[in-house]
Amino acid sequence: MKLLLLSMPSIHVVRWIENLKDTTIDLYWFDILNRGELATEVNLVQITNWHKRKRSPIKGEYWLSKKLPSLHQKIQPFLEVTVEEKFREILQSIQPDVVHSFEMHSSTIPILKVMNDFPSIKWVYSCWGSDLFYYQNFPQKNTQIKATLQRINYMHTDCQRDYEIAKQLGFTGKHLGIIPGGTGYKLAELEAYKKPHNSRNIILVKGYQHHVGRGINIIKALHQINAKVEQNNLKVVVFGAHQPVIDYINQNQLKYEYFDRHGLSHQELLQLMGESLICIGNSTSDGMPNTLLEAIVMGAFPIQSNPGNVTSEIIQNAINGLLIENPDSVEEIASHVFSAINSKEMLENAVVVNQQIAINRLEYALNKQKVIDLYLQIEKELCE
Repeated sequence: MKLLLLSMPSIHVVRWIENLKDTTIDLYWFDILNRGELATEVNLVQITNWHKRKRSPIKGEYWLSKKLPSLHQKIQPFLEVTVEEKFREILQSIQPDVVHSFEMHSSTIPILKVMNDFPSIKWVYSCWGSDLFYYQNFPQKNTQIKATLQRINYMHTDCQRDYEIAKQLGFTGKHLGIIPGGTGYKLAELEAYKKPHNSRNIILVKGYQHHVGRGINIIKALHQINAKVEQNNLKVVVFGAHQPVIDYINQNQLKYEYFDRHGLSHQELLQLMGESLICIGNSTSDGMPNTLLEAIVMGAFPIQSNPGNVTSEIIQNAINGLLIENPDSVEEIASHVFSAINSKEMLENAVVVNQQIAINRLEYALNKQKVIDLYLQIEKELCE
């Protein structure tokens, strides 16, 4: 079977592809955003560095792309090689059996027109993050999503919520199950990075602050109860910090350690989670957060927002974590952190519950087989 994958380069895509290392599937990857090669030893053909100009940039072109995007889109094929043009060329050259798009807006919607011209090619879509939950609320995006879902044959999600949304938006294809976006974790190997629970002293914070990220509210909450944090000899570490979060920490002279968006490798973040007592993430929209799953795997007590009730698919409030129901409420977050610090028994019991969740749902070999079975099921149906 020839499988053509489309995505931005990311650690999650690499981890997904590496599950297919020992299969007989012929793998191709199209760098749809033209950002560079994937760092992987898996044998696959990488289609990169494709975005070429057909003529020199013309005055006003950038302004047109921002102010009149629909008009710019019409003249773009005369100026440069477009995604549609390159993708069509790839399909005609490779003639894949299956196309698999990761993420809706950068890797799926842009190829709809071409995929409609090749109805015999099966199309798989992996729903990530805010793909459907957030963007369904914008009329233009909603229309694009509905049209795309009508053509897609199969989808995989990282939570049940997004499959339900997809059905509401007109998806009638086959759901191939729930698999974490980054697939599984090698639990035995990660055990070495997990400090004993009674020696952990870090409150770890995801510092995203953007259109859906609300990391700054976590910092404000911790600022409110700073005396309580210090009394318990806890230190605050922020990862993935956007500039507004960094500015707030510095302006208020908080003794918090922070790392910007590129300050830690994935391995370093996992090690830090293995030293953390509590891990907090907060946003107004998300799928099943990978950092939440990593906190569960590494034994850190999760305090996590619950947009669209997605987090409650894996966290029982006050059992194996705490759910933030209002991501804009600094007081609610402060109350949750205060409760967690005060409840040693809850934190210890959560470690036991989450360890079992990790074994039953997040283990690498288990999810690797799910990924392989996903494609085997499609291959079987192709042959029928």
